[in-house]
Amino acid sequence: MISQAELTQAVALIKADNWDGAHNIAQRYKDPIANWLHAILHKIEGDAGNSRYWYGRSEGVGYGDYPVLDDELDAIVKAHS
Repeated sequence: MISQAELTQAVALIKADNWDGAHNIAQRYKDPIANWLHAILHKIEGDAGNSRYWYGRSEGVGYGDYPVLDDELDAIVKAHS
């Protein structure tokens, strides 16, 4: 399971436009929060099909639920705490 520290680090990497660094963290885990993180990254990259796949594995969060990236990043951190 992704730790709060790693999730916080991944979110900081996303905000710094280091998507590869955040992707490396997301790929280490298979839990719903990590899957959601993975979905966000593919959404940012413009890969809607792959993003929707990962949203489907995130248990309850959908591709269109958060049209604003910062709102979604705040929600993922809050959901893990």
